[in-house]
Amino acid sequence: MDKVIRGIAADGTIRVMSAITTETVAEAIRRHNTAPTASAAFGRVLTGTILLASTLKDFDRITLKIECDGPIGSITAEATPDGKVRGYVKNPMADLPLKENGKFDVKGIIGNGMLYVIREEGFDIGLYREAYYGSVPIISGEIAEDIAYYLAKSEQIPSAVILGVLLHNQAPYVRAAGGVMIQVMPGADEKIVQAIEETIKKAPQLTTVVTQGASVEDLTRMALGEVSFEILQEKPVKFECNCSLERAIRVVSALNKDEIENMLEENKGALITCGFCNAVYKLEEKDLMNILDSIGQEQ
Repeated sequence: MDKVIRGIAADGTIRVMSAITTETVAEAIRRHNTAPTASAAFGRVLTGTILLASTLKDFDRITLKIECDGPIGSITAEATPDGKVRGYVKNPMADLPLKENGKFDVKGIIGNGMLYVIREEGFDIGLYREAYYGSVPIISGEIAEDIAYYLAKSEQIPSAVILGVLLHNQAPYVRAAGGVMIQVMPGADEKIVQAIEETIKKAPQLTTVVTQGASVEDLTRMALGEVSFEILQEKPVKFECNCSLERAIRVVSALNKDEIENMLEENKGALITCGFCNAVYKLEEKDLMNILDSIGQEQ
């Protein structure tokens, strides 16, 4: 089972979030049928968003979006602190040859652009307080570095972010996926920070240790080294969308009357595809008739 943990170290002056997301990324790739390089980029964004969401309060939501001029066009992920995430890419077939070191050319399919983060409070209980919007230019295209840059520039939190996705060349395509995020809070001991930086530099590749059976706790130890830590929260992680037939009906109900009448006349119904999860909802002729009746009553 995929999992995310949130913890602290060095008397609360270091925050650490670690996640294993292998099954979650595999489900996202299956739903969107993404090409290998797009899958690697998509998996990193999903995992990074899960790590960011683990710092939120209950009933909040975070959206991470990359808008870029590379072949993939854009990547969007949305997560909540209970470990649920969903997302999509604009061009799921974006792909490039492997780099000389055998790694995916994620930077190549992203190119230049902007990274946006939207934090919403109370969305799940209908409060809908004012959302916080942050943005930074893409400086790397490798995603982990871009998230760290966003945290440092937009939220003034010095951070280290490690993200990894390892793919098979046959189903199941995702062999390992996960990430670690370390944040330095005010008052942190500089010697401890330097020790963590050295540990991260020398750490083995994240996906390698995940394939060897590492737990989220092991990932945290790998990143912090000799620095002890305390786990504050642990949550399961999964790809889950909040779409439904009822939501699809509300989407169609928001259209003007002429558009709905055209659907009824030409197709005797409608097919609504969710962009986040590719689920398809079929509205029958009677559903459209009911929507038109409701519009007529309102008028």
